[in-house]
Amino acid sequence: MKKFEAVKKASILGILGNSILFIMKAIVGFLTNSQAMIADAMNSASDIFSSIMTFIGNKISSKPSDDDHNLGHGKAEYIYSLLISIAMILLAYQVFKNSFFSLLSQKHYLFSIWLVIVCIVTLIIKFSLFLYTNKISKKYHNLLILANSKDHRNDCFLTLLNLVSCLMSLFKIYFIDGIVGIIIALWIFTTAVKIFLESYDVLMDKSISTETKNQVLEIIKKHPEVKKVIHFNSTPVGYQYQISFTIYVDGNLTTFESHEIANHLEKEIDKKIPEIYLTVIHVNPIEVKE
Repeated sequence: MKKFEAVKKASILGILGNSILFIMKAIVGFLTNSQAMIADAMNSASDIFSSIMTFIGNKISSKPSDDDHNLGHGKAEYIYSLLISIAMILLAYQVFKNSFFSLLSQKHYLFSIWLVIVCIVTLIIKFSLFLYTNKISKKYHNLLILANSKDHRNDCFLTLLNLVSCLMSLFKIYFIDGIVGIIIALWIFTTAVKIFLESYDVLMDKSISTETKNQVLEIIKKHPEVKKVIHFNSTPVGYQYQISFTIYVDGNLTTFESHEIANHLEKEIDKKIPEIYLTVIHVNPIEVKE
């Protein structure tokens, strides 16, 4: 349960941090008419939604398996990640449209020291959230937190661009504001598509990676009593996989002996490979020539 408590804490911090940033950016952005800051505010609104979805998805996925959900509720992470990505795509379109028309109309905005202050505060908060969520995502292999971590990291770069736009206005160079808004929109869109594809792959039961499959086969090769392996299948369960395959062993072994080989192999695979949630092995006899 440590994983779910860590994700819960990260999502709450994300909601609080992004809410503060959204209010600051929205007020300063609309007062100064800075499209880059307004786009950044909309990005923070998207981040609030992402953190809320992370909180809900994490709560559902933490439920244990039951009679209706034999493999648990792990895929809830990916369903809510999919919702996050769709919301981000819609937001990217709106931000792009506003920034593009602002660039065409050459709207000027009022420089304010508050634009710089908001950018600096954003960088501090976002970089702190990135370090925290990145650590959790690596430790628990959670897609929801990984998506949040990438978003916090991206926001740091986007805010740096926003800061450049603010400083350029001091030299009466205003077109940078619209360009930065467009860059932010494209960045949001690219991140959203990546999250969408990752979530889609799991929900469509994408097979285990070739690298992990080879790790499993290497473990099996160390057991000379296993003569043959067929019917290797995998099913995603949250961020992990359930795998199954059939092994052939000496037909002269007793039923107990052959199944003991399978039992030991299942435990070894589950222990050595973190990506594996459960290993199920079917045993068949094979004639071994002396």
